[in-house]
Amino acid sequence: MMRNDQASTPAVAPEEGGDSSEELAYRLQQQELTAEFGRYALRTHDTPSLLQEATRVCALGLQSDFCKVMKYLPDERQFIVQAGVGWKPGVVGHARTGADTESPVGYAFQTGEPVISNHLAKETRFRTPALLVEHGITRAINVLIRGDGGGYGVLEVDSPTPGRFTAADLAFMQGFANLLGVALERQQVEEALRASEARLQEAMAHQEVLTREISHRVKNSLAMVAGLLSMQRRMSSDPALQSALDDARARVTTIAQVHDRLWRADEVHTINLAEFMGELCDQIRVTAAPGHTLSTDIAPVLMATDQAVPLALLINELVTNAFKYAYPSGEGEVRLAIQPTEPGHLRLTVCDEGPGLPPGFDADNAESLGMKLIASLGHQLGGQPEWQDAHPGTRFVLEFLVQERSTLQFRGG
Repeated sequence: MMRNDQASTPAVAPEEGGDSSEELAYRLQQQELTAEFGRYALRTHDTPSLLQEATRVCALGLQSDFCKVMKYLPDERQFIVQAGVGWKPGVVGHARTGADTESPVGYAFQTGEPVISNHLAKETRFRTPALLVEHGITRAINVLIRGDGGGYGVLEVDSPTPGRFTAADLAFMQGFANLLGVALERQQVEEALRASEARLQEAMAHQEVLTREISHRVKNSLAMVAGLLSMQRRMSSDPALQSALDDARARVTTIAQVHDRLWRADEVHTINLAEFMGELCDQIRVTAAPGHTLSTDIAPVLMATDQAVPLALLINELVTNAFKYAYPSGEGEVRLAIQPTEPGHLRLTVCDEGPGLPPGFDADNAESLGMKLIASLGHQLGGQPEWQDAHPGTRFVLEFLVQERSTLQFRGG
């Protein structure tokens, strides 16, 4: 609840034509109460508390024991006492009244014009609501609360004591209601943003579950394909076909391993490059000949999974090709490095110490499936594959721009 130092010594509501100093003190208190409520409205994010405090302060500003906020219910075409002070138990949150122009609150809401009724018993313009009669109310003042896109409801101060609400009281009430309307708009916008953010978070969580499930199913399906290729290889007696089936099975197995890693990852949009490629290289070592060794130097940078998948396939192709063609005897080392060259850029290097590039080597016009796959994956990563004669051996180099966010990720603000 907001602080109010004036509450203990309230100014007395002046009579019309009364002492000017008394009138000035009364109006100054109203201004101070409005300013204090404005500060409170900026701090609170709870609509019921805002409305309840508004009725308390507004009643204090007009030196009355009764005040209420009447919220319009469009589906029911009536008002509900949304917040209030001075009323009997069971009124606030439950009591309803009509919204037609025959009632003061309905007239104020539908026309936008404030209503002052200083003699409800003699009122001929409107009927007196039963709620006011029950509480002995003799005079009332009603002003429209404007919300986002239209009227929110009506702010009403009621009094059972003799006296008059004046034009100055009306000015205070209308300014106070305008301030309350702005505060309500702000809270409605904040609530809409929170709801939108919650829906976005829910959608993102659902997307991550689906992504993991897809990767899991793809991994299982590819494992079945690899098994079928192995079966076909065992049934074949043609060495060339056996070699081609072995290569196909190895490529399918690598893709399955990549999806297995993605399925088990806590983060589906990005991966730690050193951890991800480290697992892949461990698998390559397991399937390599006993004399083949693979040394690695991989930077622990974050990379989008969209980019990590083709990079993993490229590395698998380069390393297995190096083992196969640089060391046909089954013994030798391949060195793999992925290191940053400048902010946002990585350089992939794969080296061996074999016989080097064959005479007249032309990677762009190579006919083998492996070379075409390497070229395609290199271009997919956004780099230009480069083959070098390392004297001794062969060096493959690819520089590319690292992608830090997956294109599958939501691109919210």
